[in-house]
Amino acid sequence: MKYLIDTHVFLWFNAGNEELSTTARQLIEDENNEIFVSIASLWEISIKTSLGKLDLKGEYETVIDDVIENDMQILSINFIHTVLQYKLPFHHKDPFDRIIIAQAIAENMNLISKDEMIDAYLADKPIKRIW
Repeated sequence: MKYLIDTHVFLWFNAGNEELSTTARQLIEDENNEIFVSIASLWEISIKTSLGKLDLKGEYETVIDDVIENDMQILSINFIHTVLQYKLPFHHKDPFDRIIIAQAIAENMNLISKDEMIDAYLADKPIKRIW
């Protein structure tokens, strides 16, 4: 099965953070699942790191190592994703979260996230937020 992970899930998984749910960890570690991280998440991490709002163990350039070592795939942003994001209601004002939600909908991937506000976007969709 294919899953898209939210930015905080990517960070918590790679840091071994206990805030990550057992379900999320099991899904990410399951070799039968394909795990995707949005390029928007990597962009968000780079911005927050450069502004000093996020502290990584190493330099930002090493984030790609976490993607590769955990056999994750990077999901690029395409025009359809932006169209869906444009049409989303404003339950969430964070542009990174909005594009990640749009990507999950467009790609028909369940989204692994702690953010309960995402549920409002997925209420009438065939995908769901998993935590």
